[in-house]
Amino acid sequence: ELGFDLSGQSALLTKVTERVKDAEAHGYTYDAADASFELLLREEMDGFRLRYFDVESWRVIVQTLPGNVTEADAEATVKLTAAGERTIATGEGNGPVNALDHALRKALLGVYPEIERFELIDFKVRIMDTAHGTDAITRVLIETFDAGAETTWRTVGVGPNVIEASWEALVDSIVYGLLRAGIDPL
Repeated sequence: ELGFDLSGQSALLTKVTERVKDAEAHGYTYDAADASFELLLREEMDGFRLRYFDVESWRVIVQTLPGNVTEADAEATVKLTAAGERTIATGEGNGPVNALDHALRKALLGVYPEIERFELIDFKVRIMDTAHGTDAITRVLIETFDAGAETTWRTVGVGPNVIEASWEALVDSIVYGLLRAGIDPL
């Protein structure tokens, strides 16, 4: 379906199958995350992960004003290097994931103007082991739309909290979108 000819590559198929099984045992799902699966497949085929930027760090702050339970302001800061330039960008949003999305895009827009066409259109969160409550592993699925190509793709992230899982899915979404746009990685 993805256009890769894997016939006669049983060692690679075994390696990919084992990696998918291991990831799914830790909460990932590739049935619903076509883009994340393609990135995993390319990594196994090429022997390295596609890199368009290197993240130094990120953080999120959420502030709620006393007496105002309907509005929360979130701020995210992302530090990364893209095309040899170190960038620190801050984004604001109506929640931590929205703020992270804004900060990541702001940090990359000067190097990759194509990402302006990408829009997060769906966001799903699932707690993997409800018996652990707020200490459970979280899975996030993100669907992104590319207005220029009029296509969508889905990415997955898994982490000890919704923010880390969201970050992983956001980064995969940007990387996959740049790949689909024909942009060469670093």
